[in-house]
Amino acid sequence: MMERVGTGSGRIDEPAPDPVEGVSGPSRPLGRLGPDRCSVRALERGDSPVATASPAQRWLLIEQPGPWGRDALVESRFDQSVAPELARRSRAENVRLLLVRRPDERLADSGRRWAYADSRPGREGLWWSVRATDADLLTAPWDGSVGQRADRPVFLVCAHGSHDACCALRGRPLARSMPAPGPADVWECSHLGGDRFAANVVVLPHGFYYGQVPGDGAELVRAHERGQVALPWLRGRAGVPPAGQAAQHHARGVLGLLGLDDLPVTAVRPAASPGGDVERWTVTMAGPDGQVVAAVESRPSTVADRLTCRATHPAHSRTWHVALDQPSD
Repeated sequence: MMERVGTGSGRIDEPAPDPVEGVSGPSRPLGRLGPDRCSVRALERGDSPVATASPAQRWLLIEQPGPWGRDALVESRFDQSVAPELARRSRAENVRLLLVRRPDERLADSGRRWAYADSRPGREGLWWSVRATDADLLTAPWDGSVGQRADRPVFLVCAHGSHDACCALRGRPLARSMPAPGPADVWECSHLGGDRFAANVVVLPHGFYYGQVPGDGAELVRAHERGQVALPWLRGRAGVPPAGQAAQHHARGVLGLLGLDDLPVTAVRPAASPGGDVERWTVTMAGPDGQVVAAVESRPSTVADRLTCRATHPAHSRTWHVALDQPSD
């Protein structure tokens, strides 16, 4: 039987209003998580965040205290003569660029840290460095050859309220309260995607995306300290094709394999589809006792709605349905 992956259930308590600064001028309150917020509506619909992780596999984290506009790099206190060239370099080298800052901007007087992270399987690592000027990032090597390697997971919580209000209203309280072991282990970050799944978190260096993270995120932190994923809130692993993310999520639940490196996807092959907006794949994963094969189907949601707080028109999301092939005797 083909089962839908993820339920999208579980409520998140509504935090108090949280002001977010604009790049210039006084702070503007974002208000509360009212019934029209995209993350509230997604929870009511039961949207599943499964299979929505980014394709990115290499990352540049730039500590930038202070306010961020909708385009975080350009609309921030980062050197504006450097920003366009840095953005071009990140696109050319296929490196995902994120601004980061301490929750509540603790130690904001430093503001000069940066990190390169690699989440490709077998190459996972994150290295912190300090820049003298923003222009240093134009020539710094993005390959892990410089900087101090992080020895613990780094949790990036999307708090980019200028991009979507839900990211700040849910993300900032989570970042403040997340009980990570060290002060450099939790950061607010710029836009991760999947606004309606706020609070959103990406855990580096492995690149695991999480959505609809409840409370203070303690269960997520504990899972990664054990070298496991937190399956109830897992969106997927960055760089894995969406069909592979859906298959991997379902297989983890069925087989109880929660290790970070369990069930790597080895092949994603298109299968015959019935036409229309329905698509099908056969996904192969490496299990502890041999291949694990899954049939995956994606189709539009039955209901169209605004998928972000800024959206002006309703749209259909994708739903994912997975069945594992049963080995014959």
